[in-house]
Amino acid sequence: METYVLKNPDSFNLEHIFECGQCFRWNKQGDNTYLGVAEKYVIRLEKKNKDIIFKGNKTKNSKFKNLEEFVEYYFDLNTDYSKYKEKLSKVDNYLDESIKFGEGIRILKQDVWECIISFIISANNNIPRIKKIIERIALNYGEKIEFEGNTYYTFPTPEELSKASVEDLRNLGTGFRDKRIYNTTQIILSNEKYIENLKQMKTTKQMKEELLKLDGVGPKVADCILLFSLQRFDAFPIDVWVRRVMNDLYIHNEDENKVNKKMIQKLAEEKFLGIPGIAQQYLFYWKREQEKRA
Repeated sequence: METYVLKNPDSFNLEHIFECGQCFRWNKQGDNTYLGVAEKYVIRLEKKNKDIIFKGNKTKNSKFKNLEEFVEYYFDLNTDYSKYKEKLSKVDNYLDESIKFGEGIRILKQDVWECIISFIISANNNIPRIKKIIERIALNYGEKIEFEGNTYYTFPTPEELSKASVEDLRNLGTGFRDKRIYNTTQIILSNEKYIENLKQMKTTKQMKEELLKLDGVGPKVADCILLFSLQRFDAFPIDVWVRRVMNDLYIHNEDENKVNKKMIQKLAEEKFLGIPGIAQQYLFYWKREQEKRA
């Protein structure tokens, strides 16, 4: 087991990071503690005073040499969020308030393949159910990893998941998404450089067009993949919460269901200074948490 201590990090709040809708394999263990499986690591994070203590174990085939390297990459520690917050807080009072509410959000650099399948599963779904489906997929097709006396499972590779038939996937509770997961797995498996080629595309538009060719990937899912694994901060995923907050704050249509997503997209592009994806995370977390607490 490895241990790494991150001393007094800026813009790093565990609840803000893990509860803002961007990831599905992190779970709260108690006050100031989360545990999750990411890439080939199982990690427990705990906040003590102003520091974050990471304890983790990895599989032999992890591409990261140690826990410190993984943490720096996955939590994007080389990105200065204070600059983003300073920039966006000047847009208007709403955004300023949402940034203060979720000041510790960081957008994770998640594995692209896992993100693709996870957000296909997320379509017309809720977070508790999404988490359960992903855990069942990992349990059945992932790699076993021991940590603190317990057994966890990594998210399966395309090769590992290709062993699942459509029926197998349906039996794991994927519902109508079973064929979509199966077909997308086959597409990516048949093109071993798919992810690499995707990462090398120069524009977000090119990346999105490529992602939309995958079965089960519509505009919202594509934008989630772009934002949460490919660091395309100009992507702006629009779900029910984002539509609601954008309508409540800026559009003011009496029936939020009639608000056109293209209108929201255009507004976000014009208003949020080239980084609408980061603004989206603050607004999403703020709106959802406010309604949960109402």
